[in-house]
Amino acid sequence: MLYQIVEIGDAHGLRTKLCMWFSMVLVITSSVVAGDLDVRVESGGVWFSRNDVRIPGDDGTKFDMLDLTGKGPDPYVRFYATYAFGERHALRLALAPLQVEGTGRLREDVTFRGEVFTADTPAKGRYRFNTYRLTYRLTVYDRARWRLGLGAAVLVRDAAITLEQGARSQTKDDLGLVPLVHLYGKYRLNDRVSVILDAEGAWSPMGRAFDVSLAAQYDFDSGWFAAAGYRTLEGGADNDSVYTFAWLHYAHAMVGYRF
Repeated sequence: MLYQIVEIGDAHGLRTKLCMWFSMVLVITSSVVAGDLDVRVESGGVWFSRNDVRIPGDDGTKFDMLDLTGKGPDPYVRFYATYAFGERHALRLALAPLQVEGTGRLREDVTFRGEVFTADTPAKGRYRFNTYRLTYRLTVYDRARWRLGLGAAVLVRDAAITLEQGARSQTKDDLGLVPLVHLYGKYRLNDRVSVILDAEGAWSPMGRAFDVSLAAQYDFDSGWFAAAGYRTLEGGADNDSVYTFAWLHYAHAMVGYRF
């Protein structure tokens, strides 16, 4: 879970409204701004190198969620729609659902949200980290082979961690807003092939969040394009209510169409 900026109540209701809102925006945008829109789907495998949890953050027991869920890889999918307007501006909507779960054994007794989960007994863990993101980018340089952009993003975080063992079950939900800085770089190797760096992130004394992708993209004549590369997502929070830090790695492929 990325660091907490703003908490929002009624998680299930807001989640439904967000999905409806994104769907409506994509439909309306595609019908109104044809010629300046690209849509893409990203998929592949994701694995973890870290997923440490302690809830509450001040007096819970720190444990490794990977002992229950495993490191992966697990399949994932993301959806994007980018609208370019003017010569230098772009807005991007991104939907990035993610959930992993598994059964394993805790290394020691764990106090999680006031409930004690015992060691050496099968326990189930579930980790959810869904994000909905709106990004604005301004192109600040576009000459010869290079295009560079700067911007900002607002991320809606819908996260949860669950432990289950026998009749015992506890879940920590976390729904909030996170502002991010956006960086973009594109280097054209030729008329069809480009290398693209896409990064968003932020840092505060209470936590951090970074989502960085490096990919090679091939553009076809028909408006279709495809890409493949590596993405990393790292972040966490450290406060009285929650301590959680995760580091995720993605091997991804992408296909899209430019209207």
